[in-house]
Amino acid sequence: EDVDIPSRRVLITGATGLLGRAVFKEFNQNNWNAVGCGYRRAQPRFEQINLLDSIAVHDIIHDFQPHVIVHCAAERRPDVVESQPDAASQLNVAASANLAKEAAGVGAFLIYISTDYVFDGTSPPYKETDVPNPLNLYGKTKLEGEKAVLENNEETAVLRIPVLYGEVERLEESAVTVMFDKVQFSNKSANMDHWQQRFPTNVKDVAAVCRQLAEKRMLDPSVKGIFHWSGNEQMTKYEMACAIADAFNLPSSHLRPITDSPVVGALRPRNAQLDCSKLEMLGIGQRTPFRAGIRESLWPFLIDKRWRQTVFH
Repeated sequence: EDVDIPSRRVLITGATGLLGRAVFKEFNQNNWNAVGCGYRRAQPRFEQINLLDSIAVHDIIHDFQPHVIVHCAAERRPDVVESQPDAASQLNVAASANLAKEAAGVGAFLIYISTDYVFDGTSPPYKETDVPNPLNLYGKTKLEGEKAVLENNEETAVLRIPVLYGEVERLEESAVTVMFDKVQFSNKSANMDHWQQRFPTNVKDVAAVCRQLAEKRMLDPSVKGIFHWSGNEQMTKYEMACAIADAFNLPSSHLRPITDSPVVGALRPRNAQLDCSKLEMLGIGQRTPFRAGIRESLWPFLIDKRWRQTVFH
């Protein structure tokens, strides 16, 4: 039998990562012909492409002729960017610029994933028109990436998003889920940042926004430029950890709120809340309540599943 392959084509970079997997799934389940590419973890499910290899990038884009490219691949760990600035700049800036050029060559709509860390966090909430002022090198490389894609392809959309969580393969994949071990091991006290204000955002919601943006763009060529999306529950890491404990009926008295600004690692903005009204006005958006999303994401990592089985299932 002929397999009906959808006619709308989307290419997703970083499809092996936390966000990329969700974006691939979202398009795939909504009548798009989705091709994902990755590098270290690509095979067998995804195409293995080194985004720094401009010939390989050119070839896949010209062979597949995507209508849309969602560029999720990035070095997004601020402390890694500080320690490996050249490699981070290659991926976050140079590879993004090249991708934008190649997208323009086939008339593809590029969605470049950026970050709330382009702002310094002193006067939230931030609109798309507010002047960026990144505090750390990660924010700087992502801002340079934004400029590079928009210079090379003015038909691009830049989507800035905050801290992400979702269905992780390992707890370390997200700055939110990585706290689960500290929450579960309640026999030792754990210090938790209670200074930085965050807006944890489910990757499924970001994926839905990317698809809605792509579909809106198919109907309306004026859909381009900079956009913001974010969850709307404001929480420090301490508050997230308490919410995680609560979601799984676990104690939280061993969690200690630390209200001083952190002294180690890359500088973080105090509160880089994003104003999402521009996308909301377009009728685009989806938000999963944090407790529901975090329970779904962390359930497989719950150590003592036995007696809690009855609570959730």
